[in-house]
Amino acid sequence: MRLLIVNWQDRENPHAGGAELHLHEVFGRIAAKGHAVDLLCSGFGDAPSRTTLDGIQVFRVGGRYSFQFVAKRFYKKHLASTRYDLVIEDMSKIPLFTPRWKASKTVALVHHLFGATIFREASPPVGALVWLAERPIGRIYRNTPFQSVSDSTTQDLVQRGIPRQNIRIIYNGVDTQRLTPDSHSRSTKPLFSYLGRIKKYKRVDLVIRAFAKLNSPGARLEIAGSGDHRPALEKLVASFKLGDRVTFLGWVSEEDKLALLRRSWATVLASPKEGWGISNLESAACGTPVIAVNSPGVRESVVDGETGYLVPPSPTAISEKMSELIANSSLVESLGNAGRKFAERFTWDCAAEETEADLEAIIRGLGR
Repeated sequence: MRLLIVNWQDRENPHAGGAELHLHEVFGRIAAKGHAVDLLCSGFGDAPSRTTLDGIQVFRVGGRYSFQFVAKRFYKKHLASTRYDLVIEDMSKIPLFTPRWKASKTVALVHHLFGATIFREASPPVGALVWLAERPIGRIYRNTPFQSVSDSTTQDLVQRGIPRQNIRIIYNGVDTQRLTPDSHSRSTKPLFSYLGRIKKYKRVDLVIRAFAKLNSPGARLEIAGSGDHRPALEKLVASFKLGDRVTFLGWVSEEDKLALLRRSWATVLASPKEGWGISNLESAACGTPVIAVNSPGVRESVVDGETGYLVPPSPTAISEKMSELIANSSLVESLGNAGRKFAERFTWDCAAEETEADLEAIIRGLGR
């Protein structure tokens, strides 16, 4: 196969997140099998305009806010003559409407759509722009084959007018060989953590407010990740006088992430919407329970009462589960052990194999 992926970012972009992790884990494996894979994405800083990552040839054009305007033009001028079997739009920001590019057959890969949740992150004008951009998806992509990473995202697409038979669900994976449990690394005192982007819509404030309700002076909270909402969260921590018990780690390396997940009693995710919740699966792979808000996508990466807890989006509900683990620390190990078994069901190898088979079927006319 010769494939072109169109995504806003590659994994080296400082704004990269779960969508970019998925892209490189899956399509890097597909490239390693001998398929030709190109990626058209936005540039950043002084990053080279062309490079190769994980066997994927990367074309960087425009920037974070101009990519939507220059991507189509670059494609028509420089890439349209390439005989791509498929153009895959990795729809991780606002849609680029690739079916209108008059390109090779288009496939849409969707993690999650913002919907009304965008207004929790962006200003009203920007939120309205994103919300309006998503409105025509059901019409413009109606005859486009879709790959979705979760049942929740699939339901969202169907509600927007995409025929269910056009959608194939292929779940995310996790590196269970690198991310492994180590009970000896577990903190001797209660330690909770958040791992992810520090954005307003991720609702890390709920995690902090929940932690502030704990009646456990020895407990600690560590927040790992980068993002523009950190100053506001630091002020919130200061308002609760928790500066000596809450630590902002900033961006962490893969080695430091592994150490954080292993030493935590539980990771906490309060996001109102995710495509799947890869960080939850990474935590489970390390044998660490997850306390998460029962929201679309997220609820599929946590088995309530078995690998962690799904709770309403309130500080009190989150805090109660934190307290439950503190009161009965044996739950940390039992939930963690079940989480590891759950995570072993999802590997990047399987995700890549399913993706490859589905794309080949579409090319042969046997798919959607």
